[in-house]
Amino acid sequence: MDKQNKQLRGPLLWLLCATSFGFVVVQLDVTIVNVALPQIGSHLHASVAGLQWVVDAYTLSFAALLISAGVIGDRFGSRRVYFAGFAIFTVASIFCGLAPSIGVLIAARALQGAGAALLVPTSLAILTHSSTENAALRARMVGLWTAAGGVSIAAGPVAGGLLLASFGWRSIFLVNIFLCCAAILLVLRFIPSDSQTAESQRLDPLGQMLAIVALTGLVGAVIECGRIGPAHAIVIVAALLGVVAMAAFLYVESRAESPMLPLQFFRLPGFSAAVAFGIIVNLTYYGAIFVISLYLQQSRGYSALRTGIAFLPLTATFIISNILCGWLTARTGPRTPMILGAIVGTAGYVLLFRLNGDTSLLEMLPAFVLIPGGMGLAVPAMTTAILSSVPRERSGTASAVLNTARQAGGAAGVAIFGALLGHAREKIIPGLHTAALISTALLITAGMLAWLGMRERKKPLKEFQLAQ
Repeated sequence: MDKQNKQLRGPLLWLLCATSFGFVVVQLDVTIVNVALPQIGSHLHASVAGLQWVVDAYTLSFAALLISAGVIGDRFGSRRVYFAGFAIFTVASIFCGLAPSIGVLIAARALQGAGAALLVPTSLAILTHSSTENAALRARMVGLWTAAGGVSIAAGPVAGGLLLASFGWRSIFLVNIFLCCAAILLVLRFIPSDSQTAESQRLDPLGQMLAIVALTGLVGAVIECGRIGPAHAIVIVAALLGVVAMAAFLYVESRAESPMLPLQFFRLPGFSAAVAFGIIVNLTYYGAIFVISLYLQQSRGYSALRTGIAFLPLTATFIISNILCGWLTARTGPRTPMILGAIVGTAGYVLLFRLNGDTSLLEMLPAFVLIPGGMGLAVPAMTTAILSSVPRERSGTASAVLNTARQAGGAAGVAIFGALLGHAREKIIPGLHTAALISTALLITAGMLAWLGMRERKKPLKEFQLAQ
């Protein structure tokens, strides 16, 4: 341990800070928006479906562009693309903060998602390149990187509540200007130019287009289903378009010379199980946070600031569980913390059944500790499993595959759980209970996937090469 601590001092520690900053701003904008939804809806006259699109325009754009972003980073250099991601994210945040209507805000959120897509896979790739020769160090750095993102997820509602109480909803976007400028300074100072990229990687515009259509069609159908009903022509057409585009995407990718999604990744030991696990974790967590935010503010009458404070226990839990996961993964491999994370998270979702119209904050606390605790244990291990499966020069693409799956799961969670609420305030608590039931069943499934799907790995952090 002392040796690892020494290795994380000096330039390597600052590099970890610089790469973590990208994950922080991306994750912060996932959750900080949730506490602002009622205020945004009131000021911009938006429906529940409109508010779902404010959340999902970001995650959909993020998910749809992640794999191409990973390829771009591998092809043109992770540092260069990482810098561009911050620039796009800054401009998009300004547009969000100045948006005069819900339509403009949704469009600006989609642009934010595009910037976020450039940040995540490239930050992970930079991290991986810096610790290629030391698998245990890589596990620890990924754990700390994930912890930074986890803290920002948990801190989002708190920061959002403080900003809303002091400056209004537009401030939750404009604050990104200062964060991104600080991050850009760290990138310029502490991240070296890329020394190795995958020169043969090419973009896959047809695959990218089909991915966007598939994700938007499927998630859009679920969102609009809650507003206009499943039998409406718009919902039916969107769902069919999404299914057809997804089938076409898989067909194109299986035959492309340089596919956006390298399907051979899924033949690697544990890769498919880790990706499926990631979808479930994000679907349940982001969907639940969306519903809980509306529950606290609309059913319990909490202010935005009090809602943020209610989420405060998530921060400490994320820090502890992420750091614990890095330590545990370096010693046992990713399977054990993934299974433990699923068990802990399941217990948290079960406790959501206790929430009703007069539940005290103290009674909510166990669920608000266990749910992020499970996620914090599982996510770094899952990420390490993915990164240790592929060659260094494909690390950006591999991390993009995982994060695409996770963000698509998050968008689906907001769409599905949001649809359970309908448009009536009295449906929020029954919808929350249904969301808890779905989350419980899915996390049990995720635990089984980790138990069975990760069994092929005999040694922790063993390196695998792609079959050519």
